[in-house]
Amino acid sequence: MAFRSDIEIARDAKKKPIQEIGAKLGIPTEHLLPYGHDKAKVGQEFIRSLEGKADGKLILVTAINPTPAGEGKTTTTVGLGDGLNRIGKKAVICIREASLGPNFGMKGGAAGGGMAQVVPMEEMNLHFTGDFHAITAAHNLLSAMIDNHIYWGNELEIDQRRIAWRRVMDMNDRALRDAVVSLGGVSNGFPRQTGFDITVASEVMAILCLSRDLEDLQKRLGDIIVAYTREKKPVYCRDIKADGAMTVLLKDAMQPNLVQTLENNPAFVHGGPFANIAHGCNSVIATRTALKLGEYVVTEAGFGADLGAEKFFDIKCRKAGLKPSAAVIVATVRAMKMNGGVAKADLGAENVAAVQKGCPNLGRHIANVKGFGVPVVVAINHFYSDTDAEVEAVKAYVAEQGAEAILCKHWAKGSEGIEDLAKKVVELAEGGKSNFAPLYPDEMGLFAKIETIARRIYHAGDVIADKSVRDQLKAWEAAGYGNLPVCMAKTQYSFSTDPNLRGAPEGHTIPVREVRLSAGAGFVVAICGEIMTMPGLPRVPAAETIRLNEAGQVEGLF
Repeated sequence: MAFRSDIEIARDAKKKPIQEIGAKLGIPTEHLLPYGHDKAKVGQEFIRSLEGKADGKLILVTAINPTPAGEGKTTTTVGLGDGLNRIGKKAVICIREASLGPNFGMKGGAAGGGMAQVVPMEEMNLHFTGDFHAITAAHNLLSAMIDNHIYWGNELEIDQRRIAWRRVMDMNDRALRDAVVSLGGVSNGFPRQTGFDITVASEVMAILCLSRDLEDLQKRLGDIIVAYTREKKPVYCRDIKADGAMTVLLKDAMQPNLVQTLENNPAFVHGGPFANIAHGCNSVIATRTALKLGEYVVTEAGFGADLGAEKFFDIKCRKAGLKPSAAVIVATVRAMKMNGGVAKADLGAENVAAVQKGCPNLGRHIANVKGFGVPVVVAINHFYSDTDAEVEAVKAYVAEQGAEAILCKHWAKGSEGIEDLAKKVVELAEGGKSNFAPLYPDEMGLFAKIETIARRIYHAGDVIADKSVRDQLKAWEAAGYGNLPVCMAKTQYSFSTDPNLRGAPEGHTIPVREVRLSAGAGFVVAICGEIMTMPGLPRVPAAETIRLNEAGQVEGLF
């Protein structure tokens, strides 16, 4: 059989009208707001009508630290949802939306792969239903209103040196990390240094992902701290009077997006990625809606379990009162070999010793997830180059860690290739073994929370931060923000802050160079090492080869 790319498979999909997909979940047609024939938003009125219904079981799909070899977390999330439906469970998939920046850089799509995809794939990885554009517009409206307030007399007495609100755009552009605005004379305002973050890192994105409804959304937007006065008193978004207009811009974006898998099973795609610089989870409103409509909800969290799963447990589950029933950790034989020191070009050759050497990275993630009281199963995402001996080496190692590893062939076979994992997930979820608890209590100090994550999840030996960082955390505690969870911004490629340090390092130092208060979202961001909140493009960005072919189809995106 000739090899077909992900996009070729997606184009051959036999999609059903989105109204039929909604009907599978009991969503009446009048509560679907269609965007074309194959995607729709679910209305707030219908979502409110679900209050009081029992929740299904929540399954988290996470992974080892990403490598250039590929892991396939979203592919496994989609495949598992299809697999659960195949064995007779009413399952719903909840994944995150794709950022434009990485698609034109190097990451590629965020809709799965092979026979385990969500469609329409091209639209999902480009503008989709416009949610990210709405978030960008709402965020930058606030930026404009802050500068406008200062221009027209600065009644709130904002100290221009202490404006905390940067601008955003959904593109990788390193030239905008630091910028000076309002140059060109008196009519353009007062010059000041600022910069841009990528939209995914916006507090508005986090607020949309964590809000229960539009009322909660507007309250959280109003709680954003945008600046400080010379007396260091906070100035809030509601003081600028931007929260109402921002809510209007986000009204439609707040509604979850319903699409389908290649096997015509329902999937909610809503909320932002990037668990390295944001909390990186599907929106609370999408997840909670899915839990009311399905027996099982399969969701993912970004990057490796040290980032995505930790934030899913400590931020999303804590804030939304969610209790996951089981977790799946995705790994590949190829990634184990890379963690064992094999170069990407040599991954096709059998190397059991390298697999064994690389497995401690997987073992660390297993132990970490178990530390939250959630039962774990490992999904070995199969590649054609994997040998039986290499697969058995992973299975044997995982067994030593007190868990089971199951070979999954969903990329090639869809739900048929992941039935065994689906059955194991049901066994774990219905066995009542989950005893979920966050890593730290609310009342723990902010720096102590950072240290707890660094030591228990990253196995760091020390956390260092300048006195100014520690003093800032203490000031936020004194202001009543000490009970907030911490969102760590760190490289996704390693347990350390060195992206080249693979495996399971211990005793390293975690440097915290900056902290940011996201009072509306309800967490404190700790920026560690050299991680950037505005990514740059690689030497040869994917954008160079993206174009329309003669048939008007997108080429080069995947």
